[in-house]
Amino acid sequence: MTSNPSPASDEPNVPLGSSGAPDPWGIKRLENLITGLTGVLSARVVATPLGEVSEVHVLTKSDMQPKQVVRNIESALMAQLGFKIDHRKISVAQTADVRPIEALQEEAISERSKRRVVVFRNLEVRPSERPQRVQVRVTLAFGEKEAQAEEVGTDTTRNRVEAAARAAATCLDDLVPDNSIALEGATIIDAFDRKFVLVAVHGLGGREAQLLTGTCEIRESAERSAVLAVLDATNRWVDARR
Repeated sequence: MTSNPSPASDEPNVPLGSSGAPDPWGIKRLENLITGLTGVLSARVVATPLGEVSEVHVLTKSDMQPKQVVRNIESALMAQLGFKIDHRKISVAQTADVRPIEALQEEAISERSKRRVVVFRNLEVRPSERPQRVQVRVTLAFGEKEAQAEEVGTDTTRNRVEAAARAAATCLDDLVPDNSIALEGATIIDAFDRKFVLVAVHGLGGREAQLLTGTCEIRESAERSAVLAVLDATNRWVDARR
């Protein structure tokens, strides 16, 4: 014989259900008790309009035996609430891997970053041995493979940007040996009250030649934005030929 959970009207405060509506039969109390049991990930209790429990649905980890879960629920309800339930009303579903949504999002972002064809590793800008010139070194990576290229340019903002973009294009050319990548040009533009680096890159794959463009807002340095603009222009193109 099945008993009803004690009505919440006997309590000082009337509990609310998951939807925020009054929960006069204390169903939420049952769900909280069941969810607190070892191995239980979530629980949902379904009651009739008269407050009689008609179904209990439970999600557990895969290492839990369903029969043991049912016995645990029966014992907990009886011990804590004096509530007896027919074991046939309890259904147990199991899952191999349940994690918080934040963990799943982080994994998705990590997986997406691994799929990126080329990753920006490092940028160095230092004075060259020749006066009024700078040496720009760019390091990019593709999987476990790294490529590094150096370019020398006149120590002006425009030439430093071009040197960084040229070095990035050279790295890409090394990392994607079945294709050819060459810098057409790089420049700084003003738009929307901000400064951007705009680059144009020629991508050659087999008999196909394509002009690729990319942009990056200047935040840390113009040289860094030049490298990122090259990647912006080429990542999808390279990914399609990976």
